[in-house]
Formats: sequence, C-alpha cells, structure tokens
Amino acid sequence: MSLDDHPTVRAVRARGSRHVHDVPVPSELIKRIARECGADDVGIIEFDRAAIAQQQDFIRKVYGRTRSLLAIACHMNREPVRSPSRSVANEEFHSTYDHVNETARAIVRALDEHGIPSCNSVAAFPMEMDLPRIMMVQHKPIAIEAGLGRMGIHRSVIHPKFGSFVLLGTILLGCEADAYDQPIDYNPCLECKLCVAACPVGAIKPDGGFDFLSCHTHNYHDFLGNFAQWVEKVADAKDARDYRARVPRTETLNVWQSLSFKPGYKAAYCISACPAGEDVIGPFLSDRDGHFADVVQPLIAKDEFVYVIPDTDAEDTVTRRFPHKKVQHVTSGRHTGSIQAYIFSLSLAFQRGRARGLDLVTHLRFTGASALDMTVTIKGRDLQVVPGRHVGEAGLFVTADTKAWLSVQNRDVELADAIDAELVSYSDEKLFAAYMRCFPL
Repeated sequence: MSLDDHPTVRAVRARGSRHVHDVPVPSELIKRIARECGADDVGIIEFDRAAIAQQQDFIRKVYGRTRSLLAIACHMNREPVRSPSRSVANEEFHSTYDHVNETARAIVRALDEHGIPSCNSVAAFPMEMDLPRIMMVQHKPIAIEAGLGRMGIHRSVIHPKFGSFVLLGTILLGCEADAYDQPIDYNPCLECKLCVAACPVGAIKPDGGFDFLSCHTHNYHDFLGNFAQWVEKVADAKDARDYRARVPRTETLNVWQSLSFKPGYKAAYCISACPAGEDVIGPFLSDRDGHFADVVQPLIAKDEFVYVIPDTDAEDTVTRRFPHKKVQHVTSGRHTGSIQAYIFSLSLAFQRGRARGLDLVTHLRFTGASALDMTVTIKGRDLQVVPGRHVGEAGLFVTADTKAWLSVQNRDVELADAIDAELVSYSDEKLFAAYMRCFPL
C-alpha cells in the first residue's frame, strides 16, 4: 500500500489538515482561550525579549520551536494562605499549583484544536534534578514582562488586582502573536514592610536586600535539601536508638508527610502579610492596625520550629526578634557541583550581618580541574564577585584544589582536613575565618 492510499492519509486529506501558523496569530484569540481554560490573567511576550535573554537556551531545551510565550496567573484564596496552620496554607498552595498546571494543559489542548502548536512548562514541581539548572522556565521574569505584576520587596510577583496571592505558569508557543504585552508602569508593592516584620528568619531586609539562603533553609526545609540530609542520617545511624538521637521525631514525621502528601512550606508569611492589590488592599486601608493584629501578629506570635544554619544572620534574627520560637540547627542541604555553581552561590548565601564592618578584597585561585582565578570583595553589606581574574589589592589570598574546595562546600570533607592535606591554603587565618563566616555551609 502506498502512503497516498493509506486510510489515515486519505482521511486527513479529505477533511483538510491544519497548518502551523506561519503568520502571527491574533493575541486576543490566544488570551481568550487561556481565560476560558481557567487562567485569571494572561499576557504574551516575544521569545527574543531582552529581559529573558538568559532563559532562552533553557526554554529551547523544553520546546525548541518556541517563538513567543504566554504567561498565566491563577489567584489563590487569601484567607487559607494567611492561616497560621501550615496544613491549611499549604493545601491552598498545592491545590492552586495543581490548578495552574491543569489550566496550562487545557490551554495547550485548546490551542492545538486551533492549529497553534504549544507546550506547557511546569508551574512548580517536579523539576530537572539531574541538571545544574533545575527550573528550566523561570515564570516570574516572564510574568513581569507580560504585564502580570511587578516584583515586591519579598521577591514574589505582586499582581495589580490579586496582589501577592497568585501563582504563575508559562506556555511556550510555536507561533508569533500579532501583539505583545509590556510590563505595567508601576509597582503594586506598597513598601509597607509587613513582609519584613513577618519573616521568621529575617530574610527580607528593610532596604530591599534579600537573604536567599536563610529563606530557603527554613521555608523549603521539607523539600529536597532536608530529604537528602535525612537519608544520610538514616544511613549513618547504628540502630533505632541512635537514629532517634540524630533525628527528632518531628523531623521523621515531616519527611513522612512530604513523601505521603506534598512537601510543606514552613512560612510564606511574606505573602500572607502582604496587603497589596486592588482586591486585597481594602481592609488595610480602612484599618491598618486591625490588619496587623488580624493577619500579621498571629504569624509573628506562632510557637514553631525555625530552621537555621548555626552562626548565621537567621539565627540572630530568631533569638533576637522571636525568642518564643524554637531554633532548630540544620545545614543548607545544597549541593555545589562546579566552580561556576560556587560562584553563583556566593550572592545567594552572603550573610550581610556577618559581613558588618568587614572591608576585604579576597583573591582566590582554584587549581587542578576547572582552574580559575576570581576576586571577592566584601564591603560591609555589599558583595562583588569578579570571576576569571584578580582585581585590586587583596587583603586575603586563598589557594585551593577545585575538587577539594567543592567537597568542603558539600560537607563531604571537613575544611580542617583539606587544610591539613595542603589542598586549601590562605594568607591570613583571621581574615579567612571572617570570609568563610560570610558564606555558611
């Protein structure tokens, strides 16, 4: 049988096949389909938008035919998110994430019926755990460019109508649109600093700074990092009694719940406290003290475990501002797979409090595999990292074998052992200790 005579070929040709759009598709058609499928707000941007240039190679790996991007927002129910009961708040987060993913799938199916090729990306989890970049499509920058809001001081997108109570998704379109959206011309953030007040680890700074490591260590404690640590503790334990000495009962139950249901966010109080957005701001405008008493104060007053890395800014915050909360010491749980990843991690792990009063230029030289020179300048709460060369007059010189340094970062090798083996050396012990305190493990 020839291809032309095949029943499938004849049936398709008889009804007329759909063609991929070679001309721009009406943006209003795409937006209407998205809204009908469940999106509360939508926006479209061109693939070559300069603001997302760093994402383009990763987006192509998800869908190589991408020519434009459809950003969608689905809003959450506010009161459950604001509940001090994490089971209630987390159910709202997870249910809305499921809704975003289901909406994205429905959009792709509906677009296909119109002959528009597209691919939905994942709103939250699962992620690409085998790759250096686990989140292939970063939704926040795309949503901002598409006019769905602006970044607040708490590092979440604030929608002009729904405020901080939105979750985002992105559909990669295999066509161009006839019109594209632009960022909104104002920031809905009120700069009220209630997110600063509510954050149990002080990750959000009043001046706009953000301590990613402290936020990640506590809020995402039940996610990947802690699970990997828990497995290692199980492996190291001699028997049940030794395991119980290593792992508090609450941690065992946390792991069980994360595996049985879904990992739970420990805080997200910054979103709960936020009064921004047209649909949200009313009670705050009419009674600011009442908003603080009803929404923010219960989160501040909650008696809970707060997970911190020892000797960090987060530990200082809990003991100073929230003495009624219980400090639980943990490690970061992150894995640094390359020297480039180490360079990237410095800005995320930098502890401004530990750097207070420090004025230090450090020249680092990594030898062996992935040899590299770099300069790290710490001037109080400011950090500058220059990879590839030594800049300025250094107060501290550090030389390290690349593999050994990464092993130290991943807690596979003790720093003291690496120094004793002459795999790590430094010019000044006191300054080296000050440098390491700024980037906890």
